[in-house]
Amino acid sequence: MMRFTRKLFNKTSLLPLSLAAFACAATLPMQAAAWEPTRPVEVIVPAGAGGASDQMARTIQGIIVKHKLMAQPMLVMNKSGASGAEGIMDVKGSKGDPHKLMVAFSAIYTLPIAVNLPFNWRDLNPVAMIAMDEFLLWVNSESPYKTPKEYLAAAKASGGNFKMGGTGAKREDHIITVALDKVAGAQFTYIPYKSGGEAATQLVGKHIDSNVNNPSENIAQWRADQVRALCVFSEHRMTYKDKVTKDQSWADIPTCKESGVDVEYQMLRAFFLPSGTSKDQVTYYAELLKKVIATPEWKEYVAKQALKEDYRTGQDFVKFLEKDEAFHTKLMTEAGFASKK
Repeated sequence: MMRFTRKLFNKTSLLPLSLAAFACAATLPMQAAAWEPTRPVEVIVPAGAGGASDQMARTIQGIIVKHKLMAQPMLVMNKSGASGAEGIMDVKGSKGDPHKLMVAFSAIYTLPIAVNLPFNWRDLNPVAMIAMDEFLLWVNSESPYKTPKEYLAAAKASGGNFKMGGTGAKREDHIITVALDKVAGAQFTYIPYKSGGEAATQLVGKHIDSNVNNPSENIAQWRADQVRALCVFSEHRMTYKDKVTKDQSWADIPTCKESGVDVEYQMLRAFFLPSGTSKDQVTYYAELLKKVIATPEWKEYVAKQALKEDYRTGQDFVKFLEKDEAFHTKLMTEAGFASKK
């Protein structure tokens, strides 16, 4: 067949065909090329410098640079004004801009509910969730309490004199505190601080009786035997088995539920683009983040921070957001944190 075909055409007749084929092939890479950034990408962190969201964004920035995962530079921008509303509204107002990526956590639900912020996560374009952050019940290591039930019974008996420290008001720490109040009838006096680091310092100094910090916010104090972890507000125990203290790993800490305290709470760690961005642009960043979380540097980071790895994108991510939003709405309404519209 091949020999017969060659006899049908001479060199002259093949020339126009060859040129046409070459011209067509030359256009294919341009047509098939996926979208990628053409200028520096701003990563908006609606939280202060040094916090968990900021640390995560800068860790990702460093991984991208080290492994050359993106041609354009990534710039981390902290916009923490009005409890993060500054950053959220900035991204909301950047419709169609694919060079602005926002770090998201539970403030995407709590702020609109608590202060009637004119924002909903549907105003943005969901890219991907990469992890869940844990919360633990911590007490000072010199306190006599070894279990959450012992501590909550003492808090209840105090008649509201036990102090719970946390980051901000009507946010994650405050929500968990109210949930503990309801389960145990403890009636904590909640004291809001600017950061989890400040709440950790106050617990070490015995100015408060407990906090519900993330692992990363209390790890230094735990390692130094200044605080004690009573339980983790998760469905399952953490999986990290390397010892952090002399005799305990994260995996050794029981869940609050298995300890008889039926309270669960975790916080998403995710990324969004402004609305009006394309499917190709979302895919680019979702794939970029997928490459990031496959690196040894990311594995080391999540182990150090005791994060729960949970990558979701597309409809799986949207379904998670819908369920998580309903969960926060219920919790905040029951806590009396929902603003009147």
